Amino acid sequence: AKDGNDDDDIVAKAERLRSMAAQLRAEASALEAQKAQEIADSTERAFRKFDTNQDGEVSVEELKQGLEKVLKTELQEDKVKKLMQVFDSSGDGALQLDEFVGIEKFRMQLDAIVRDEKDAAIKAKQQAKKEAELAQLAEARMELINDKPPSNSDKFISILPYLFPLLDGLQFGRFLLQGEENNPIVGLLAIIFILYRKVPFSGFLAFFALNTFSGNLRLNRLVRFNMQQAIFLDIALFLPGLAAGLYALVSNGLGVQIPESVTQIGTDAVFVTLIAAIAYSVGSSLLGETPDKLPFISDQVSRRMPTIDMFDEQGRFIPSRMQEQLEEEQEQKSKDQEKDD
Repeated sequence: AKDGNDDDDIVAKAERLRSMAAQLRAEASALEAQKAQEIADSTERAFRKFDTNQDGEVSVEELKQGLEKVLKTELQEDKVKKLMQVFDSSGDGALQLDEFVGIEKFRMQLDAIVRDEKDAAIKAKQQAKKEAELAQLAEARMELINDKPPSNSDKFISILPYLFPLLDGLQFGRFLLQGEENNPIVGLLAIIFILYRKVPFSGFLAFFALNTFSGNLRLNRLVRFNMQQAIFLDIALFLPGLAAGLYALVSNGLGVQIPESVTQIGTDAVFVTLIAAIAYSVGSSLLGETPDKLPFISDQVSRRMPTIDMFDEQGRFIPSRMQEQLEEEQEQKSKDQEKDD
């Protein structure tokens, strides 16, 4: 009987605890409802105060004036407009009662807007600083390599290297230039050619000088380009000379006499082609344009020309092939990292 009474007491205590818990929940719900009602009433009163013209909505100007009175501070109109955009769910440019959230939420959102603007200002300042540093770096790199538009003196100097292939190619113009001794241009070329040949190893010295000076990045790009192109034109003259020599050797070995007309046509064709290439290069250079349209030769020269992109941030020169290798290695590292992730 005693055990039965103990069980009844436990059940009774449990029931009382459940009853007390239910009562506490009911009281908490009542308090929450009361608090919510108080907030709603407070929000409605604030809305009525802000709605000065009593049209049932709060405009940007009314919101600005109301907040300035409550917060006792002057607000910028752009911030108030941003605040309006946050809470104006209908998008009509005004706040209705159901969109009006109360002073404290307005204050918190204004603080968030100010923080966002400060963060944006800091980021903009950092970006401006970064761009200024990049501009300084670009300017410093520009000092390393002269890719500026050529001056008049640059244009004139840039055509002088073409004397090198022209003098070496005069041998192919012997038939065309016969009987032109009275031509002042031919006479001038003859004098220059004689002086050129009097210098020991003149061809090698000219090649070495052009190749060396073309590596001086402080010289204008047009000058450097034409130095390299003149070298390639001179090298190109080696092929017809070699072909003519081999042809003559084979013909002599076979005992066959080469007609002079065949030799004349071949040498004239080489000389005319050379003059056309030089004329195009000189004309383009005097106009300040890079003569980069010669088949095959100009492509090879362009590939050898250093550009600003070939210098790293420390101003070190990195050839294009090495850059491609570095980019491939970086790409491979990125792929490996993605696989690991």
